[in-house]
Amino acid sequence: MAIAEMSKLNLVAMAYDKDAVLNALSGTGAVEIKSHGEEADASPLAFDCDELRTYLSRLDEARAKLADACAKAIKEDKSLYGGGEISFAEFMAAKELRARAEECADKIFDCENERKKIQSAISRLDKQLEIAKIYSGATEPLKSESTAHVKFRLGAAPAAGVKALEAALAGNKLAAYSIICGDAENSVIMVAAHKSIAEETDGALSAAGFADCPFAGDKSGEQIYRSLVEERKKLESELEEISAKLVGLKDELRPLEIYCDYTAFELEKAELSEKMLATQKTILIEAYVPEEEEERVSAALSGTGRPLYFGFSKPSEEETPPTLLKNNKVVKNFEAVTNMYSPPNYREFDPNTIMAFFYSVFLGFIMADIGYGLMMIIGGLFVKLKTNRRDTMLGRLGGVFAVGGIFTIIWGFLFNSFFGFALLPFRVMPDMQGAAMSWSLAGIKVPALLIISMIIGVCQLFAGYVCLAVQDFRRGKIWDGVWDGIVWAVFSAGVELALCGFIDEFGAPVLKLVGGIIAGISLLTAILTAGRKEKLLGKFTKGFGSAYGVINYASDILSYARLYGLMLAGAVIADIVTSNSVALMSSGNVALIILGVLIMVIGHVFNLAIGLLGAYIHDARLQYVEFYGRFYEGEGELFAPLGSKHKYVYITN
Repeated sequence: MAIAEMSKLNLVAMAYDKDAVLNALSGTGAVEIKSHGEEADASPLAFDCDELRTYLSRLDEARAKLADACAKAIKEDKSLYGGGEISFAEFMAAKELRARAEECADKIFDCENERKKIQSAISRLDKQLEIAKIYSGATEPLKSESTAHVKFRLGAAPAAGVKALEAALAGNKLAAYSIICGDAENSVIMVAAHKSIAEETDGALSAAGFADCPFAGDKSGEQIYRSLVEERKKLESELEEISAKLVGLKDELRPLEIYCDYTAFELEKAELSEKMLATQKTILIEAYVPEEEEERVSAALSGTGRPLYFGFSKPSEEETPPTLLKNNKVVKNFEAVTNMYSPPNYREFDPNTIMAFFYSVFLGFIMADIGYGLMMIIGGLFVKLKTNRRDTMLGRLGGVFAVGGIFTIIWGFLFNSFFGFALLPFRVMPDMQGAAMSWSLAGIKVPALLIISMIIGVCQLFAGYVCLAVQDFRRGKIWDGVWDGIVWAVFSAGVELALCGFIDEFGAPVLKLVGGIIAGISLLTAILTAGRKEKLLGKFTKGFGSAYGVINYASDILSYARLYGLMLAGAVIADIVTSNSVALMSSGNVALIILGVLIMVIGHVFNLAIGLLGAYIHDARLQYVEFYGRFYEGEGELFAPLGSKHKYVYITN
């Protein structure tokens, strides 16, 4: 439960050794390059990264196209996927893959260009086929040759247009038409008209929606349609051949992905140039290194065999080093929750261990069912293991739900609930929905679980003030820690005792007096000390503000009522699903029994999913606002060592 102490590395190396030095630093996985301060006779190291970015973009695009083409093959053979483990030595040797990767990318883009040409041809062909289908019933050549006195026109018109044409040409002995073929929507017609009325006939055809036949020659409409269909089949066959060519490159996917990550590493090193300074012959680098890694980084630099100078020093108070959290494997999962809000800054107290406990308690309280807890553990571990060794956001959330599942089982035993069934002949906690679910708080009947939610909330507020005190103590602000942290923590303890004393079922009315005295004295102390750093009027206003803060304190306690609301909603749905399913399964009818089982499974899975979504959001909200609002500063930047960002591979060492 700590933030790693950082040292500052100052390094001077020959300019031509820059790449070798950065590779050595990357191999440690423990060095983050920082922007170098100004130095006399040194200037920022310039480097144009645009060409390398374009190059990497092309490789990534080729990789994406190959992965899409080989998706089915990858499912059948996971070894084809490049997201596996690789040693640092293998990763650095990836520069030898350049020619192979570029050749593969060229083949992929050649196939892609050919595919686009064929797809464009198919698109044009489909438009022709749409028209040719209208003429497919014509068994004679599609000819319409005019004579010296008669103009012939062959084409198609919609069914409604044919009727209009018939009406327009009725009684005109110098014009006639014949329907050659057609369907319910369109008809192919041959129109013959004396050239003396050609203009009049053309107008009637235009009004009828007539379109001249785009096909001409000695082939019939049937032959033309068949030839177009065959041509389309040929193009589709060519598309399949291209797909087969891409699938044939499946063994190149892993090398291509490794080389993509290696190129990204080269780009990262190039982009770091702007953080370095350079003289005529040397480069100057500043970086942050965890204190416990100094020896290993020193060994890596010395092992390069290059002439260089380096040393470690403490960061100054004006500097803000990156944050490297040092938590155990369980708590590390909950860092994802904090980081979504804001990572802790380097100079503050890491709250993740305490937050993880309360987050799990609240999550378990909301779900509060043995069956749901088991499902959360199984599902969470599945997601966690599915991410392999990659430290992903999804994997961490899987760990959060798995740990929350343990607390869900504990609360489930206390509430005696297993998918809504009562397993034990007794329950420790009050019934969620039964007649005995209310307690008397100062003579007023209040849901027992609502009171328990607020009691749990006061416990977290107490912990928040203790964290504030610890943070001040660590910074040497002893009296600030006492007056701003310990005093309010004692106030919270007094509120807790008084709250318990007002509950008739607890049978301890003396706690009202004890808690009231503790809360009163501590509140008075807080009011008197709030303005200790102010002058005259400031002391009064600060004290008044501290007294007014009790109202906000009360509203914060009420915020924990959401725990009760979410739990009750889930419990009611679980009870409805279980009771209805049991009723169906008790009918003796096979169909109803099957239906009951389906309702049981689907209903509880749905309730678990909805419950977890609400619990995850509202639980996080309580941590961010009510808990972190007491002491947390945040706005830190997570430690990101050189060479730690990879899209496709996981470097094991």
